[in-house]
Amino acid sequence: MATPRINEELKRIIEARHHDPFAVLGRHPEGKQAVIRVFNPQAQEASIAEGGLQMERIPDTDFFEWRGDASMLPEHYRVIWRDHDHREHIEHDPYTYGPQVGDLDMHLFGEGRHHHAYTFLGAHVHEVDGVCGIRFAVWAPNAERVSVVGDFNDWDGRRHGMRVRGGSGVWELFVPDLGPGHIYKYELRNRHSGEVLLKADPYGQRQELRPRTGSIIAGNSAYEWGDGEWMDYRAKLDWQHTPMSVYEVHLSSWRRNMEGEFLDYRDLAHQLVDYVKELGFTHIELLPITEHPFDLSWGYQATGYFAPTSRFGDPDDFRYFVDHCHRNDIGIILDWVPAHFPKDAHGLARFDGTPLYEHADPRMGEHKDWSTLIYNFGRNEVKNFLIASAVYWLQEMHLDGLRVDAVASMLYLDYSREEGEWLPNVHGGRENLDAIDFLRDLNVAVHKHCPGTLTIAEESTSWPQVSRPTYLGGLGFDLKWNMGWMNDTLSFMEHDPIHRQYHHDKLTFSMLYAFSENFVLPFSHDEVVHGKSSMLNKMPGDEWQKHANLRALYTYQFTHPGKKLLFMGTEFAQGSEWNSASTVDWWLLEYPLHSGMKRLVKDLATLYRESPALYRFEFDWKGFEWIDCHDSSQSTLSFLRKGEDDEQMIVILNLTPIPRHDYRIGVPLPGYYREALNSDSEYYGGSNIGNGPEPILAEEKPWMDRPCSITLTLPPLAGVVISYIGEEKPD
Repeated sequence: MATPRINEELKRIIEARHHDPFAVLGRHPEGKQAVIRVFNPQAQEASIAEGGLQMERIPDTDFFEWRGDASMLPEHYRVIWRDHDHREHIEHDPYTYGPQVGDLDMHLFGEGRHHHAYTFLGAHVHEVDGVCGIRFAVWAPNAERVSVVGDFNDWDGRRHGMRVRGGSGVWELFVPDLGPGHIYKYELRNRHSGEVLLKADPYGQRQELRPRTGSIIAGNSAYEWGDGEWMDYRAKLDWQHTPMSVYEVHLSSWRRNMEGEFLDYRDLAHQLVDYVKELGFTHIELLPITEHPFDLSWGYQATGYFAPTSRFGDPDDFRYFVDHCHRNDIGIILDWVPAHFPKDAHGLARFDGTPLYEHADPRMGEHKDWSTLIYNFGRNEVKNFLIASAVYWLQEMHLDGLRVDAVASMLYLDYSREEGEWLPNVHGGRENLDAIDFLRDLNVAVHKHCPGTLTIAEESTSWPQVSRPTYLGGLGFDLKWNMGWMNDTLSFMEHDPIHRQYHHDKLTFSMLYAFSENFVLPFSHDEVVHGKSSMLNKMPGDEWQKHANLRALYTYQFTHPGKKLLFMGTEFAQGSEWNSASTVDWWLLEYPLHSGMKRLVKDLATLYRESPALYRFEFDWKGFEWIDCHDSSQSTLSFLRKGEDDEQMIVILNLTPIPRHDYRIGVPLPGYYREALNSDSEYYGGSNIGNGPEPILAEEKPWMDRPCSITLTLPPLAGVVISYIGEEKPD
């Protein structure tokens, strides 16, 4: 009576439809004896190594069986088989091993609370009863069958079928005697349609170099970190009162070797760190280096959320990059993309033949602007996938922060959609409640597991409390890009100076909301592509005026409250837009105006880093006072930056090409002042109009509601920073 059932079971293995190959393969009791059964289309003959027991092929199949008294055989016996080229292989039978993924892991994952899900999902070196191998696990709840396929089994989905763990949707298999370095994917058959898909591992920690799309078994890292001092410092850092200037980099177009090929992570570590230290920046921010198939996506259409791109080396090479940065006191921030993912067939799209990671309804599940899919943030396992990715980069790869891309697109259901193209939430509103919950859970998890790390929101709307704690009703980010300041400031600077007096409010408006969030002031890659012009060519006037305007703009940025960010190439006024297919125009540094711009940025970054008045209270009114924000007719602006006690600096901007002589401003303290920086210095390519190195004595002449005043020369299209020395004249 059992034979027809067994035959049907065998047929389902042959057709790669069986949901539980353990019910057919391996060792099974048969009366008082046992049957051992293997399926191997690559084998000509097979035997059991322990005892040299020859197995018989079931006619017209690739099954091999042995029947007999198995009591003397070990639990995990080995099979010897010869392939069609008469080469001999020996391996433990994977179908003798019980489940390896713990019930608690699956329970927490199902609840969306397994913040380290990458430790059990994916491919991991594993040992069972003294036998080493690789444990594979993947979430695919709507699959009829899942197999791991790769270069170790001729990519045959019948060889290593996986077992499903109850209703969890998690499939797993321990493959003994397998090691790191092998290429693999998952082959899935949808239970409803029978569609067969071949997918890279969502939790894979290493992938092939594009255009190949396979996952690579990464193995346990042998890298020995040397950044313990940095990590201890980071965990205790009072970052709100510490300078933070960020150099944003796209690794493949920053610099290349003599042959025009990509530098690897280790070469990049040395060259980039040396350059950033020379400039005086405190952090590097990487455009996404999560694995991605398409170069021109710049990394924003990621398929490997746990895999540093193979373009520049392997995961340990990337660890070296981070470690070297930390040993040189440079922090690393990763641009991270949880808002959407590409439709590539090998990726997350319709992963098990159904909309699994994405929403089924295109009104919620597709970004038309980017032709990508939107994560279903309301699904626990999807939320868990993204939070685990964030924790992985910060905890396992020692990154210091995540710049979270496209937060606005996550918060609003009608983002970039016309009426009728979106679905309201349960309250009839346009807020994406699931995404809001996800972002809060993300930030809570990150700050719990990775103390001292930062999350930074790229959020372009007026959504309240983005950078306020979740327990106060905020989203829980540490920082938010100040897109309003960036847009208003560039809009002002693009005007011809003769017209700027009519747009003065563009510069002053930012102070109405400057401390409502913890802001970063960004001039990022987004501002120098797609026809927006380079930073230099946004500026009006002839070549000299363009550079002067840009020098004044950078002076304003580095003295305005908020952390700072500049994209590569903008530090020396690259004239062309950023082209991700080539490198930065380093040759421009041979020209005085461009090398002068770089010197200015270096001096601004150094002044900012070494002047508590410029960073102590970046997120508090205690650190800022207007001196005069009303002089629109002359397009001048003056303000005070303050630290503790007498830590004070005065900033004056003259945004016309007319020098202002004997320009009087009120100052808060009697004593001596000195010009600390002048963007019009000849050292930077300017006309060298200014106040010189001599101390400036404040007069006891009240001005602008202040007890004292000083008179200055304001150079054209320039910013001047005046530092307070004290009441005693310096030697």
